[in-house]
Amino acid sequence: MAFFDNDNEKLSGLPHSTTGSLSSIITTSIASSEPDTGFVGSGDEKICGSDGGGGGSPGGGDDKNLSAESRLKQEKWTTILLEVSIPFFLAGIGTIGAGIILGRVEDWDVFQHIPELYILVPALLGLKGNLDMCLASRLSTQANLGNMTTRKEIFKMIAGNISLVQVQSIVASFLVSVFAISVGFAVKTTNDFEFDHVLLIIAAAMFTATSSCFVLDFVLVAVILLSRKFNMNPDNLATPLAASIGDVVSISLFSFIVQLLYLNIGTHLWVTFVVIAIYLCMLPVWVVIVYRNKYTRAVLLNGWIPVLSALCISGMGGLVLESAVAKYDNFAVFQPIINGIGGNLVSVQASKISTMLHQSSIMGILPPHGNIFEWPWKALFKGVPYAKTARILLAMSIPGQIIFSYVANFIHTSDPSISIPFELSYLCASTIQIMLLLYVAHIIIHAMWKYKIDPDNSAIPYLTALGDLSGSCLLLLAFMFLESIGAETIDTDAI
Repeated sequence: MAFFDNDNEKLSGLPHSTTGSLSSIITTSIASSEPDTGFVGSGDEKICGSDGGGGGSPGGGDDKNLSAESRLKQEKWTTILLEVSIPFFLAGIGTIGAGIILGRVEDWDVFQHIPELYILVPALLGLKGNLDMCLASRLSTQANLGNMTTRKEIFKMIAGNISLVQVQSIVASFLVSVFAISVGFAVKTTNDFEFDHVLLIIAAAMFTATSSCFVLDFVLVAVILLSRKFNMNPDNLATPLAASIGDVVSISLFSFIVQLLYLNIGTHLWVTFVVIAIYLCMLPVWVVIVYRNKYTRAVLLNGWIPVLSALCISGMGGLVLESAVAKYDNFAVFQPIINGIGGNLVSVQASKISTMLHQSSIMGILPPHGNIFEWPWKALFKGVPYAKTARILLAMSIPGQIIFSYVANFIHTSDPSISIPFELSYLCASTIQIMLLLYVAHIIIHAMWKYKIDPDNSAIPYLTALGDLSGSCLLLLAFMFLESIGAETIDTDAI
């Protein structure tokens, strides 16, 4: 127990005056951003509006003069574990579903004749990290800062963010379609350019991205509002719960629409024109709504680099997927699982670090407890306040990966056994991936904060895209290792 609780003293034990001006800046920034509601995000701890038995009256002058360090109480490790574990395992079910669906549809005619679709899959699945999880992080931070108070402000915040995601999903899906088409044409041995396939890819990507994001946005909003109502931390709940249906909804919609369009492409090619035209006509409408909203105007103008960069990174993961599915059986089943779980866990960590920075400092100034570069041991296990969450997430990932891999293999092959070499290789690949993502999250979020880039808008796209690329590459290495030693995925001796 003490191993998990030691970090609670990292913040409360900070000196009350580090550099004088820095301490006053941090205290002022918290006092100016905190409302009088007393809610911060933990069901059993409050940062403001609570005397904690210490003699100060709630809302009194003494409370306003509390130091920043005394306000920054961390959640108990049991609270984090309970709030994260349930949505984590629900998200695992979603990733299993996505893997099973991808394993089934890889034999469909459309995926056999248009291999560029495999390049799109990681990017479309990654949109929940690029767009929806950024929305979750932004709204969770606002909820933890107590800014979601009146119904009017909540409605403006939600409407602006949903419209923003629609703008980003239309543009992102179009660009990633062009990327997939260009790469697919470049690697083809023939120079045949099939215009109807181009229209099919663009229309299917736009439909999948906008529809899945629209559904997930409302799930996220409901989760955040309910968690706020019941004094739970939305940072622990929102991103995993969205991911629990995000992967399976995206891959289901994508598979259904591409197959439907492909079967009717000879007689109803005009449908693809109509789909693309509708989304292009709706784009200016969404842009106007977002630009007039004070909560999203800045993101609309400055938030494109992370999204587009993440799409390029995810696209490279798609190239790995395209080359691997043709060579290794069951690769398509496990790829969404390793990528999805890694992205889900690092998104929780990123959202919590970002919220803590918003609560403890002002952008451009790192708090006393935050450094850009730390030793991996300190960032992941013991040494910084965020290490407690990191080691909880790492501890959860190991049994989670084992359970999810067995269940996915059983559903896909109707065989309950997985070879020990494969399970060890898969577990090693997934653990390395998660440790890499959590450490990169610590570096990139603090670097963004130092250079006045809001990590709520920019960090998660890079992290989830890196999770897609690293997960696909590490899984490919695991399959290559098994091939080199002559091992199989399924334990044939146990049959």
